[in-house]
Amino acid sequence: MVMMHYKDDEGTNELCFQEWTQEMQDMLNARKHGDVSFHEKDFKTTINYYTQFIEVSTTISPTVYARRSLAYLCHQLDASLCDAMQEQCVYLDWTTTFYMQATTLTKINMLKDVADRLKGGVAMEENRQEARGS
Repeated sequence: MVMMHYKDDEGTNELCFQEWTQEMQDMLNARKHGDVSFHEKDFKTTINYYTQFIEVSTTISPTVYARRSLAYLCHQLDASLCDAMQEQCVYLDWTTTFYMQATTLTKINMLKDVADRLKGGVAMEENRQEARGS
């Protein structure tokens, strides 16, 4: 390689690292701004920031899906249910997913499905309590 006058890619490694850190910072800022707007009950802003986070993040957060599902609950029931279902795919052992699904299904008036989700959440809680007690 030296005989062929090969040269390192001068500066490209540093640039890639800078780009990567900027992407990471943008992702973290989107999450942080989403969290703030969620606590301020500014749900349209919450949806925008959490969507940015989900689109660029390499990390999957069930909390982000749960909060975005709640934010969608006021405006877009299909999207709310989709996030609640995604939340369950991300974190199988989180009972919040059952309750979020039940809440959305209640607004859609799918009461049989609501009962099923609530039973699933209760069963998971009972199993968790039994495991802790053992």
